[in-house]
Amino acid sequence: MRATFRIILVAFCAVWVSVASAQAQNPVTNGLRAIEQRQAKNIVEAAEEMPADKYGFKPTPAQMSFGDVVAHLVREGNDYLCGAASGQKAPDRGTVAGTDPKEKLVAGLKASFEFCQTAFAAMQDGQLSDSIDFFGGRKQTKAVAALITVADWADHYSQMAIYLRLNGLLPPTAKKT
Repeated sequence: MRATFRIILVAFCAVWVSVASAQAQNPVTNGLRAIEQRQAKNIVEAAEEMPADKYGFKPTPAQMSFGDVVAHLVREGNDYLCGAASGQKAPDRGTVAGTDPKEKLVAGLKASFEFCQTAFAAMQDGQLSDSIDFFGGRKQTKAVAALITVADWADHYSQMAIYLRLNGLLPPTAKKT
């Protein structure tokens, strides 16, 4: 019995050390993947929360409509940025516009976050210094693209949360769980 217990204990420790070691080897890209999951959940829930007839809402004429924000996240915010950060080719979704129906925009948003999740799955910290062509062919690192991606999500979730509140709705992060 003691021998069996020791074998199980040694096996458990070996697995735990292996998992901990793998996570410690890529703390930045592991963090990026965790942020992507959280932001995907919040941003998609915000897009689902806004009624379809409010997708044209914008607080002032100079600002983007709610639908424009979602379309921007699909095209530039997720497909382009996640592709650049990971070095993967962004999918061709055809034309996505803020005036598209809510169902099409939400479906595109979900698909774009799925692309981000897939694109980030294989990323390793050691690749973050790789050079990429970024916005008009300027050379940049994958790390810069990843940081801009995270900042873009925070920026646009904040924008969506404000638009929801201006329409009497609570954003996902303000709701009691």
